[in-house]
Amino acid sequence: MKQIFLACVALVCVQAAFAQSDRYVNAMKKNIAMLDSVPVKSNFDELSNNFLRIGDAEKSQWLPYYYAAYVTALQGVMERDLNKKDQIADYASEILKKAENILNKENSEIEVIKSMIATAHMTVDPQSRYMTYGQEISEAIAKSKQLDSTNPRPVLIQAQNLYYTPEFAGGGKDVARPLFEKAQQLFAFFKPETEISPNWGKSTVEFYLKSYK
Repeated sequence: MKQIFLACVALVCVQAAFAQSDRYVNAMKKNIAMLDSVPVKSNFDELSNNFLRIGDAEKSQWLPYYYAAYVTALQGVMERDLNKKDQIADYASEILKKAENILNKENSEIEVIKSMIATAHMTVDPQSRYMTYGQEISEAIAKSKQLDSTNPRPVLIQAQNLYYTPEFAGGGKDVARPLFEKAQQLFAFFKPETEISPNWGKSTVEFYLKSYK
């Protein structure tokens, strides 16, 4: 009788775990679907907070904090008020650290976000900050590629950075184009580990390549 009782308890626990997992995945998918539209809607804070709430509820999942950091880093890059950029970028770093601590190993996607955070800092004053943050960007992108050569996102971020870098500094649209094309090729074959793993950026590549036509 005791064994039957214990078996029933175990079954209930397993069912509860599966239900919790389903809730987690569904909540993540709902918010991930909003990523492409966030630059247009400018609902950075709302979406970042959504991911943070999921992360705080799940505790052991790194992806909610990763996505929250991505959204916040993107906000920092796009922010026009120079007085706000550093604060936003620092906050993105704090969130990303939570993802790193949970994951507890080096990761290509994490390095991409680090490069974005450094970009946000550098755009406050590119001329005076390039020596510091330019190096951080390059190192993070290089490490991301080293950790996963199939990941299209470090190539995309590198292409974007070159696209907006003046020609006299070694950048420009023509220099960036081969990298956008390479990113497009990588996206064609890239397969995320799970349905909620990072897979953003394909539409961004297509947007930039259209500018060459």
